[in-house]
Amino acid sequence: MADRLSRIPRSFKVLTVVSGLALMFSGGFVAGRAGTVLGQGQLSTDGGVLHLGTRAPTDLSGVDFDMFWSVWDLVKSEYVDQPVSDKDLYYGALSGLVSGLKDPYTTFFDPKEAQAFNQQLDGTFFGIGAEIGLDKDGNVVVIAPLPETPAAKAGIRSDDHILAIDGTDTTGMTVNEAVDRIRGEKGTTVTLTILHTDAKATAEIPIVRDEIKTKSVKWEMRDDGIAVVTVSIFNEDTVGLFTSAVDDIKKQKAKGLILDLRNDPGGLLDAAIHLAGFWMDGKTAVIEESGGDRKEFPAAGPNSLSDMPTVVLVNGGSASASEILSGALQDYHMATLVGEKTFGKGSVQQYRDLPDGSAVKITIAHWLTPLGRSINKEGIAPDTEVKFTLEDLNAKRDPQLQAALDLLKKE
Repeated sequence: MADRLSRIPRSFKVLTVVSGLALMFSGGFVAGRAGTVLGQGQLSTDGGVLHLGTRAPTDLSGVDFDMFWSVWDLVKSEYVDQPVSDKDLYYGALSGLVSGLKDPYTTFFDPKEAQAFNQQLDGTFFGIGAEIGLDKDGNVVVIAPLPETPAAKAGIRSDDHILAIDGTDTTGMTVNEAVDRIRGEKGTTVTLTILHTDAKATAEIPIVRDEIKTKSVKWEMRDDGIAVVTVSIFNEDTVGLFTSAVDDIKKQKAKGLILDLRNDPGGLLDAAIHLAGFWMDGKTAVIEESGGDRKEFPAAGPNSLSDMPTVVLVNGGSASASEILSGALQDYHMATLVGEKTFGKGSVQQYRDLPDGSAVKITIAHWLTPLGRSINKEGIAPDTEVKFTLEDLNAKRDPQLQAALDLLKKE
């Protein structure tokens, strides 16, 4: 094995997170984007144990690296379309390495994918405007379409199953593969084969890609004195826009507030925690659990809505950061949740930039609500369940919003 190990680069850089910035994607993840070099280490082998500098030894006694290099050499020499790119094989191997964890939220990004990923976090990207994930059976599904995007206008809905993308079967696809196929240049068309959860037949839906600009907060003051604030995603502009909305709502002496988190797939953790602070400054907003250890994240905000009657609207497209916020408000009885059970994305991913522009997003923990309820795969159940059906959509009625209005009018 020693001669084969010599083909692995002998120096490496280890990145560790030093920034408190938290990010979420594909239904939510937490990430520190800044990193620092801890040092370089040397690779050596002793009795089948791989030593990587300062890192803990890895037991490779059951792994035959000869087979890896045999496959590498076979592909390089026999694949029909030559020449074969060493870099493509290298990135493919790294992607395969993390996919071995069988965790849909642990992902390797090559430099191009990492750049596109960060563009989405900045709030602007090209595509159809739908958050994509995998369900518990590994099927590619829509977590939520973003409002006023090509996906939403084409009738794509939360929990839609994407059976094919431009005729390519999605069975066995990773989230990254699906997203890469759906994204594209502005003005081009992608055709999705969709199965709506409440339909018996599939539909071929062509969607023209466009630039997706996500203004994350919108609000209105109704004639009855109730303010409706919609947060569609938690990104860089959310805290500022929400703060401005609350200032105006308070000036207009709103009687109650409806916080609409339906189809909000997540976003920046810091933004969710800050928004929680509008109702419960200083209290625990969420708990991170890893290996039995727990870390509490306190809400830090102006506490200006603590006396405001509040209803939160949620559904199956409410994921990650939106589940953190709604779960905290529910635990402290600061709001009543109305709608349908949330998605259940409560695992924590750390995002690490790598020296060549690529990146790794890896699951390191799980989220719990302040009372210790697990979010991952469980979701948050509303206090008042109200379904939103296809018939409601076609009739342009919103029974969930109406239920929220009725609750506030009783208070």
